[in-house]
Amino acid sequence: MSEINGKVVIITGASSGLGEATAHRLAKGGAKLVLGARREDRLRSLVDVIVNQGGEAIYRVTDVTDRDQVEALAAAARETYGRIDVLVNNAGLMPLSPLDQLKVDEWEQMIDVNIKGVLFGIAAVLPTMREQHAGHIINLSSVAGHVVFPSAAVYCATKYAVKALSEGIRQEGGEEIRSTNISPGAIATELTSTISDPKTAEGVNELYDMAIDADAIARAITYAIEQPAYVDVNEIIIRPTKQPL
Repeated sequence: MSEINGKVVIITGASSGLGEATAHRLAKGGAKLVLGARREDRLRSLVDVIVNQGGEAIYRVTDVTDRDQVEALAAAARETYGRIDVLVNNAGLMPLSPLDQLKVDEWEQMIDVNIKGVLFGIAAVLPTMREQHAGHIINLSSVAGHVVFPSAAVYCATKYAVKALSEGIRQEGGEEIRSTNISPGAIATELTSTISDPKTAEGVNELYDMAIDADAIARAITYAIEQPAYVDVNEIIIRPTKQPL
């Protein structure tokens, strides 16, 4: 993991699931981590574990829907480590429901977290990466960013948007900014806990009986980061072998 050693990596949504698994794996590779999430107790515990194991990590409480907090997370990376090499835009939520239930508040929440949160992350790191003439933005989309599922139209729309943003970064980044779009299928995380519609939750939980562990995604993120600077891994889709769609 020589390409990871010493790199400064910001991870949003780092307090659990994919973010936490990625933090553990990158710390073992020698990355310097800047972790953001809303739950300070979880962040503090994660940083303590990483540091006690010989790694480097700091945290800032970060709600990705608040641009000032996302900017502060990026500023902490620059102030502590002097640069920003990688952003893992991981924070997201998935309160699925049929459109005719008109859960407009949940639609707005998904737009705020899954799209605007990603954009705020990009805005916070891109100027620094341009100044460095190097950087890597990794966005967590979803299989739902490639296929539309019943009761998931708004969620799918947000994940299609993330895929589009990843491609925009690739086209505009030139030789300086790498872009990776990672699309997980059923992964064992807290994501399904945000589903408020009982019937939808039941169906999703049946699908998630086949879920694979979060470290599968952490390994993919690690693979993308550890490639030489002239190699840009643009797209990875990861499903359980049992997942049909």
